[in-house]
Amino acid sequence: MTHAGFLDFDEARVQARRFLPRALFDYIDRGTEAELALDALRQGFDRCRVVPRVLRPVAAPDISVSVMGRRYPTPLIVAPTALAGLVRHDGEVKIARAAGAAGVPFCAATQSSTSIEAIAGNARAAELWFQLYVWRDRGETWKLLDRVAAQGVQTLVLTVDTPASPKKIHNQRNGFGIPLRPSLRLAADLVRHPGWTLGVMGRYWAGSGLPSYANYPPAVGTQVTSAVIDPRFALDTILDLHFVEELRRRWPGKLVLKGIAHPDDASAAFGAGCDAVVVSSHGGRNHDSAATPLEMLPAIRAAVGAEATLLADSGVRRGSDVAKLLAAGADAVMLGRAPLYGLAAEGESGVEKMLSLIVEELRAFLMFSGVETTSALG
Repeated sequence: MTHAGFLDFDEARVQARRFLPRALFDYIDRGTEAELALDALRQGFDRCRVVPRVLRPVAAPDISVSVMGRRYPTPLIVAPTALAGLVRHDGEVKIARAAGAAGVPFCAATQSSTSIEAIAGNARAAELWFQLYVWRDRGETWKLLDRVAAQGVQTLVLTVDTPASPKKIHNQRNGFGIPLRPSLRLAADLVRHPGWTLGVMGRYWAGSGLPSYANYPPAVGTQVTSAVIDPRFALDTILDLHFVEELRRRWPGKLVLKGIAHPDDASAAFGAGCDAVVVSSHGGRNHDSAATPLEMLPAIRAAVGAEATLLADSGVRRGSDVAKLLAAGADAVMLGRAPLYGLAAEGESGVEKMLSLIVEELRAFLMFSGVETTSALG
């Protein structure tokens, strides 16, 4: 019997590679510098082995979790990813809808190609979170947060692990960046991927125009072929605890810090009033020598205590990876590349399928391990 479409992360990745221009696929798929961090993430998961228990049948493992006082059917959250709308037309809306159908929160990005208002208006039952990159103009940053709150968003995720622009040679070689610069290499790339060129960029071109940073003010959020030149909207990479404390005073909902690797930084975040932290190495895309979340979670959990909410991400491909992060101390796991590859491969239904496959793999992991609940993994 043959099956149409992908059946796991690796097959979805292959389909995504066929569909997307190389420049865009590499932007999503690859890391920084020598890409050692990517290797470390995979090797870390693969080295972590399990001693299964038997004669304790687990027919229907419970994979529900509590995150910041709310119960969810699975331990999955869709992580923020910039310009997901380049992967498929209206990509952010498609991911949000798929996440909503699965009961999984979707975290929209500051640098989304769809505005938070448009995502909220079209995402049906999805629970929306919002990821914040801070603009140098604090007044404009606070205005953005007002817009986000007006859409009913109750969870804000502040990314704190990007103090500089990482070195990505593949982007330079492929000519990929914002703004997109026309070149013979890029033109040849587009010709080799007509499904994407016509089905994604062609639809934008024929409709509302090329994608932009849709959460920026209209006069600033120019198309992907133009740069954001207004200095007020440059990203402020110099953040400290004083800013976190100010953000805590201004933001009425849940506040999460994303990009934590050191136990002391996690303790400081909770001391500043944060509701959760994301233990992360930014998917191996920023610091090529960074420790992995799987390595650091036990020490961070010991530092902050059993009641603090810890999320984790980076390099997750399978349900077994999710289980290992949960066993190491995470309460839930954020997925970045996996939903994007599902989206590239099969659109909105591909995101739903990807989430379903990872859930199935997680359930199977628990059953084979003789564990009835995710909380018992540790």
